[in-house]
Amino acid sequence: MVSYSVVIPVYNSTDSLLELSQSIDMVFRNSIKEEYEIIFVDDGSPNSETWPSLLHICEKYETVTAIQLMRNFGKPGATICGLKQAKGKYIFLMDDDLQHLPGDFPEFIKKNSHDVVIGYFPKKKHNFFKRQTSNLKGWFDKRLIGKPKNIKNSPFVLLQRNVVEAIINIKTTHPFISALIFNSTKDIVNVKLQHGKRKYGKSGYTLYKLLKQFSNLLINNSSFLLRIVAYTGFSFSLFSFLYGLFLIIKRILVGSANPGWTSIMVLLLFTSGLILLSVGIVGEYLIRIIHGIEQKPAFIIRKIV
Repeated sequence: MVSYSVVIPVYNSTDSLLELSQSIDMVFRNSIKEEYEIIFVDDGSPNSETWPSLLHICEKYETVTAIQLMRNFGKPGATICGLKQAKGKYIFLMDDDLQHLPGDFPEFIKKNSHDVVIGYFPKKKHNFFKRQTSNLKGWFDKRLIGKPKNIKNSPFVLLQRNVVEAIINIKTTHPFISALIFNSTKDIVNVKLQHGKRKYGKSGYTLYKLLKQFSNLLINNSSFLLRIVAYTGFSFSLFSFLYGLFLIIKRILVGSANPGWTSIMVLLLFTSGLILLSVGIVGEYLIRIIHGIEQKPAFIIRKIV
């Protein structure tokens, strides 16, 4: 029986894949000594050498499974595909560029009594732009998807089986892995690791892909914008009603220098207040409809004794 699955989305990589497979195999044979599998998911790589490289690794290691997607769906979609194929009791998620080191697996396993263990890199070997976008994403993670304040996020993760089952049961066409994890459990811890240096090629994350991923976080995996619309609607409608009431009282007590002005203003404020209140209510309904479509579970059982 497979104890550990290692899910690795692949995009355009070739040289790093064999070295990564060898490192993983060595760690499991020499240190962990548990049954394992590696699942590579080729996310529609334009590089014609990527898939042959994966086939070569499959021939060399019987523990390796390679999956080729029909087109490029993005890293989150490829990750979900790998999670659905994984058979292990515990599942590692990692990148294919050797910046996540298989030698750190034992550090994760020391804390595998927790639902989720996330690798934390105090010093990331990324360029300035990548570091800043990562910091900005961390800020939004905390405010939009409920990331605990004391947790540092990264794609190098160990998940228990029950968390994986919860993640793959959420139906969304634009998954955001961190949001799915934080939606599933709060039993999350960090493990401090060293960030490896990229040995081959360049990062596949362009500005366009980063913005697209951020839009998935903001729109598909968060109700933030709808909440803003709803709260704005409720606030302005309340202000409109109160100000209209003020004008009516002022008209009764003081009078008005411009006949008809008070009635027009009250009518406008009352009408706009109703419109904004309706927008707020519609926003709340849309939030609940989205949650229903995604089929997020009402509860997730950790264990039954």
